[in-house]
Amino acid sequence: MAEFGDIFGKTPVLHPAGRERILMLMATDKELGPHLKSLIEPSIIGVGPVEAAAGTAAALGYLLARDEMPTRIVSLGSAGSRTLEQGAVYQVASVSYRDIDASALGFEKGRTPFSDHPHDIALETPFGETPKARLSTGGKVISGADYDPIDADMVDMESFAVVRAAARFKVPVVGLRGISDGAEELRHYNDWASTLEALDAHLASALSLYLARLAESD
Repeated sequence: MAEFGDIFGKTPVLHPAGRERILMLMATDKELGPHLKSLIEPSIIGVGPVEAAAGTAAALGYLLARDEMPTRIVSLGSAGSRTLEQGAVYQVASVSYRDIDASALGFEKGRTPFSDHPHDIALETPFGETPKARLSTGGKVISGADYDPIDADMVDMESFAVVRAAARFKVPVVGLRGISDGAEELRHYNDWASTLEALDAHLASALSLYLARLAESD
């Protein structure tokens, strides 16, 4: 029988913190720097809504089969924003899915037809005094005028997919995002990648405080 690592990559690791067993998820190891590496072993689920949903479901299915389900997921990485402080870290107050549009059939834009979830899905915000922001997920890298129609503070390509996949397993999700770009229009890969080293330190700092509070609450 094939093992998880033979098909999906690294076997999911649960991080104990107090009474919690946390599954850490990131889209790409490009966002995983030395500070986060010293703190966690995240599962890398892939970039974009499809890869993120598939990766999250695969990890949770693997853990379910072994009766090792997490009590929660922490989804973390980078995000873009035209209005938030570049380089700062924000906890995700809510997620929405900007790509879904069945308005031609009379459905509200941003609502998945025949689904039971709202346009904006509220998340727990347990990261202390880390500021909160609304997040929009979609399959396109957003830059410049692309921000104009988006009703959210920041954008990414995975969080909504993670939340919906995790909901099928009844696992709550919390989100932490560092703002990598958005103040200026993106023109090449390094406009995003050049910020990741600093974000690694800031994300690790916020996450470390959260894990310490959980450990103290045991």
